[in-house]
Amino acid sequence: MKRERLDKVLANMGIGTRKEVKQLVKQGLIEVDGVTATDPGMHVIPEQQEILVDGEPLHYKRYVYFMLNKPPGVISATEDPRHETVVDLLPPEWAAKVHPVGRLDIDTEGLLLLTNDGQLSHSLLSPKKKVDKEYYARIAGRVTPEHADAFAKGVTLDDGYVTMPARLEILSSGEESEIKVTIMEGKFHQVKRMFAAFGLQVVYLKRLRMGTLLLDETLEPGEYRELTDEELASLRKLT
Repeated sequence: MKRERLDKVLANMGIGTRKEVKQLVKQGLIEVDGVTATDPGMHVIPEQQEILVDGEPLHYKRYVYFMLNKPPGVISATEDPRHETVVDLLPPEWAAKVHPVGRLDIDTEGLLLLTNDGQLSHSLLSPKKKVDKEYYARIAGRVTPEHADAFAKGVTLDDGYVTMPARLEILSSGEESEIKVTIMEGKFHQVKRMFAAFGLQVVYLKRLRMGTLLLDETLEPGEYRELTDEELASLRKLT
C-alpha cells in the first residue's frame, strides 16, 4: 500500500487544510500508532496504521462512492456561479473532492453516481464499455411501436449523428405517453433529441439505472447514500 504524507491524508479526509493540520500537529492533537505526531510531513500508510485526531480514530477511505437521487434544478457539475450543484448536496468534507460520473440535465432527475475514483469513472463513461443507462420518461404525444423500431436501429440527431441502437419500451401511449428507454451513450440531451427527431417532446425524465446500479427508490430527491460493497463490486465487473 502507498505511503502518503500525514497532512495530505488528513486534508483529504476533510480534517482541515494542510495549514490547519500542521497546527493540530503542533498542538499535539494527532497520534499515529499511539505516538504523538511531531512532523506533519511524516509518511503513513492510512489503511494500516491507527491515526487519532484529538483522541478520535480516523476512519480512512481512499475512495468514496455516493448514489444521489438528483433533484430537478441542480447542475451536474462541481461548481457553477448561478445554480446549486450536485456536490453541494454532499457532506462538506467530500464536496470538494468528488465529481459526478456523467451528467444529467438540470431538469432531469434520478440516479447519479459521484466519486473521487477517476479510473472507475472513466471506465463507466468509456464508449468501449457500452455501459447502458435506463430512463423513465413522459412524452407529449403518442409513442408507437414504429418509434421503438426506429430506436432499435439508431436515431439520426439534429447534428447528423446516428445514435447506437436503443431499447424503447412503451408503458402507455396517448396524448401523453409513458416510456422506458435504454441507451449506451451519453450525448448532450440525447434522450430529448432522440424523441425530438420524431417531433415529440420529453416533458419529464428520470434516470433509473446505470449498468448494474439501480436507483434506490427510498432516496427522496436530493438524498444520497454510499454504495454497498455489493453494488460497487458489480460495477467494477463491468469495467
